[in-house]
Amino acid sequence: MQTERYAHVPKRIAGLVELAHNLWWSWNPEARDLFRRLDLQTYRRTGHNPVEMLSTLPEGVLTRAAGDANFLALYDAVLERFRRDLQSGGTWFDRTYGDTSNPVVYMSAEFGVHVSLPVYAGGLGILAGDTLKECSDLGVPMIGVGLIYSRAYVWQRIREDGWQEDVEQTLDRTHNPVLPAMDSDGHPLIVTVPAFNPRLQVAVWRAMIGRVPLYLMSSDVEGNQPWDRAIAHDMYASDLEQRLRQEIVLGMGGMRVLDAMGVTPGVLHLNDGHPALAILERLRARLASGDSWDAAIREIRNTTVFTTHTPVPAGTDVFPFALVQKYLQHYCEDNAIDPERLLALGVNPADPQAGFNMTVFALRMSRYCNAVSKRHSEVARRMWSDVRLPEQGLEEIIPITNGVHLPTWIEPLRIQTMLGQAMGPGWRDVQDRRETWEAVEKVPDEELWQLHNERKATLLARIDGRARRNWHSGQFTAANIVASGALLEPDVLTLGFARRFTAYKRPDLILHDTERLKRLLTDPWRPIQLIFTGKAHPADTDGKRILQRIYRLALDPACAGRIAFIENYDQHLAKYLVAGVDVWLNNPIPPLEASGTSGIKASVNGFPHLSILDGWWPEGYSGDNGWAFGDPRSEEDRSPEDAQALYELLEGTIIPAYYDRGHDGVPHAFVRVMKEAIRSVGPDFNARRMMKEYTAHFYAPALRLETPEG
Repeated sequence: MQTERYAHVPKRIAGLVELAHNLWWSWNPEARDLFRRLDLQTYRRTGHNPVEMLSTLPEGVLTRAAGDANFLALYDAVLERFRRDLQSGGTWFDRTYGDTSNPVVYMSAEFGVHVSLPVYAGGLGILAGDTLKECSDLGVPMIGVGLIYSRAYVWQRIREDGWQEDVEQTLDRTHNPVLPAMDSDGHPLIVTVPAFNPRLQVAVWRAMIGRVPLYLMSSDVEGNQPWDRAIAHDMYASDLEQRLRQEIVLGMGGMRVLDAMGVTPGVLHLNDGHPALAILERLRARLASGDSWDAAIREIRNTTVFTTHTPVPAGTDVFPFALVQKYLQHYCEDNAIDPERLLALGVNPADPQAGFNMTVFALRMSRYCNAVSKRHSEVARRMWSDVRLPEQGLEEIIPITNGVHLPTWIEPLRIQTMLGQAMGPGWRDVQDRRETWEAVEKVPDEELWQLHNERKATLLARIDGRARRNWHSGQFTAANIVASGALLEPDVLTLGFARRFTAYKRPDLILHDTERLKRLLTDPWRPIQLIFTGKAHPADTDGKRILQRIYRLALDPACAGRIAFIENYDQHLAKYLVAGVDVWLNNPIPPLEASGTSGIKASVNGFPHLSILDGWWPEGYSGDNGWAFGDPRSEEDRSPEDAQALYELLEGTIIPAYYDRGHDGVPHAFVRVMKEAIRSVGPDFNARRMMKEYTAHFYAPALRLETPEG
């Protein structure tokens, strides 16, 4: 593991190197605390990146740690648990289903595991990261496959006029927690991807997510043509041909990587349609083994899982037939695949001339298909009602509602400690049982409210720190500093909105009646304040205009500095926000929120959700664990009506609940909602429940494993 790079790390604490290169540390509080104790300022300066810490810390700091009895006691305890957790055997999967020789291969265009490994753009990647973490915790035999990109998805800079500039930023992989994957001879693995002429090779990197290896491919390899090296420069290339080339590398290249390592997938799980061409490589292998076309299709379908995330047909990748033929015609001819039959598998009956539809292809080639919430399942069944093979019925798009990895997203220092005291130290092992969470009711209101205020103060201090650094840089005006949150107050009811800036998510809904909003912001006795953050896709001009409108209002003195926009939203900032605002705001146009998970993250931290009844919220909302507004069955833009309902809910219910205090200074009505949010959302919307459902409904049948009932 690059021994010379860590030669200055004393032998007594050499296990830190292995720990730093396994992102297991990122969701285990004691391991995080270990790196914080090593050197807190360096931990913060490096963006919570132990690999960079160990590479750059002076030898003297490490030597002192190796002689510190308290540090060594924690080090030994963490390393002992790390080794125990990574041992095979004794996991939930082993106890429930036994052993299986072939793993589940999970392919995704992005993985949001930790900010130190920036290969994600948004919710799809965060879900993928949570999936790998939970599979590690449960012992589900999984391998992740994706791409490693040369440039950041969007590095956001807000101009003085509020317009988002997309700064091109090349990522320095020096301190990423990845190592080259090795071939059988001990050399860095290089794999040739089919369907390219001249040939294209990819280098392979490996990240460890607890027990789960994640293999990431890069086309930026010496010997590739310059335009081929650029395939993995940018996530979700806007050029259609480059996007197809990316998806060939992801799906077909990913299968070749597995083959080079001697891995035969027992199950292939496609996280959305981007990696669907992996199916083509599986088809080639089955036909080469002697299967007929029908037998090959049947076997592939019986071992393929597809999770669809889009609630609209326009959200899927569709490539012109001629473009697909350009890349796959010769591949098909060389491997005895009928190109016409292949193309037919990607034709959407509702729009047959549109091109090769990746979602349609994945649906037809997967026996196990799911949407990511019950509402989304209804929408997906209706949307793809004409897409089926003779033996595939529409009812097979079942709902498996998204959940979040609780050890990652519940604030570790104070809130997880509180939960451990209330629910018992082993609560993480039984987090998907409702009875586990009943003990939250016993937490004194005063204790929960004090903790809430501490987390809010931490968030505002972080925002202040960002503003101070921006001011010190000399590149921001005083007005821009105000717009970035410098005047936010800890005692004011704070609403948070953090997600991608695009029209259907309606970030500006609360701005619908600007004068009414200003009255709420500047009320002398019961004001509110708003924190916005998020990025617009580089090609989404409408999203950028919405962002600009919000930013310009933040600059308006009539808003009293009570609107803030925080630039460069990432996974790290998200953790502060979901455990720091008072109320989490979500107001997409239904049914365009397939699931959404940010409201789940806020709720399990005790910060209630205020949302349109879309995505996961129709399943999660109980009437007293947050607030709902709007018409849940409307599929039209009802912004005037929804804005009116939002204002009325704030003015008539939420603001009074927050500001009406008892003699002890605690808003007991508001705290009751906080407690109910934790108690009701925690057991039902966690990644443990989600992955147990995937295993029971999909993985175990595909692997032909006996279920607990069988």
